[in-house]
Amino acid sequence: MKHIVLLALFFVTVALSPAMAERSMRIAAVVNADAITESDVEERLRLILASSGLPNTKEIRDKAMPQVVSSLIEEMLMLQEAARNDIRITDEEKEAGFAEIAKQNNFTAEQFDEIMKQSGIPKRTLMRQIEAQLGWTKVIQTVLRPKVNVKDTDVDVRLERLQNNIGRNEYAVAEIFLPIDKADEESDVRKLANQLVQEMRAGKAQFPAVARQFSRAAGAESGGSLGWVQEGQLPEELDEVVKTMQKGEISNPTRTTAGLHILTLRDSRIIEERIIPGRGALINQIGMERLDRLQRRTMQDLKAEAFIDRRV
Repeated sequence: MKHIVLLALFFVTVALSPAMAERSMRIAAVVNADAITESDVEERLRLILASSGLPNTKEIRDKAMPQVVSSLIEEMLMLQEAARNDIRITDEEKEAGFAEIAKQNNFTAEQFDEIMKQSGIPKRTLMRQIEAQLGWTKVIQTVLRPKVNVKDTDVDVRLERLQNNIGRNEYAVAEIFLPIDKADEESDVRKLANQLVQEMRAGKAQFPAVARQFSRAAGAESGGSLGWVQEGQLPEELDEVVKTMQKGEISNPTRTTAGLHILTLRDSRIIEERIIPGRGALINQIGMERLDRLQRRTMQDLKAEAFIDRRV
C-alpha cells in the first residue's frame, strides 16, 4: 500500500504545471530535520481563508502569509514533540477529527471532503493540522498535565478573591492571540491583526471562525472563549481594555509581553454569591489556567531550542 501511495503522488506531481511543481519542491522553512514546502504554505493559506470566511484578496494573503508559516512551524514542532514522546495518532483518530469538523460545519465527512475538493483544498492539509493538534493535545495530557498541581491553599486564595469581588463586574470574553517571538516579527503580526479586526468589524468574517484558524491560545478550538473572567484576572493591559468594551465589540489589537491579543466581549454581569463556583470547579479552573501557561511556555522553549530556518 505504501508503494501505491507514493506512486500515486508521483503521477500527481508530474501532472502539475511546471510552476506548481517547482513550488511544491521549494522549501519555505526547515524545522530541525523536517521541511515545509511552499506548496504546504499555499495549501494551508487556502484552507485558512476558506474556513475563516476572510476574503481571498492579495492584501489579506500577503498579511496572512507570515502567520501561516509560523503556524506550520509550530505544528511541525508539535508533531516532533509527540514523536519524541512516542505518541502516535492513528488514521482512525484523524478521520474522527475530520468528521467532527465536518459536523461542526453541518456536513457529513463525505460532503465536507467534496466541498474541499471543489475549493481546491487538498484533504491532506487539514489532516495534517488535525494530526498536529491531536498530537499536541496528547503531549499536554500525558507529559504536561502531571506537572500541574493545585493545592488547597490555591483554592482558598481564589475563593477569598471571589468573595472580595462580590458586587463587581465579570466578563465573558473571547480572544485571538497572535504570538510575537522575535522583535522583527512584530510589524508583520500587527499588520495581520489590524486586517483581521477590520474584516471582522465589517462583518466579512466571524470572530469564532477567525479564532479557530489564527489564534495560538488554548481556547482557539472553542472560538477563542476564555469563559468568565473577573476584574484583575487578565493581564493588566487586557483588563483595562475589557472594562471599556460594550457587548459584541471587537477590540483593537493589544500588546502584551507575549504578543498581540484581539478581544471580544460576549457578556458581562455582576458577581453574586450564588454564581461563585464550588471548590471542585475552582480546582479545575485553576488547573486549566496553569496548564495553558505551561503549554505556551513549552512551545516557546521548543522554538528556542529548535533549528528553524525560515525562507519565505
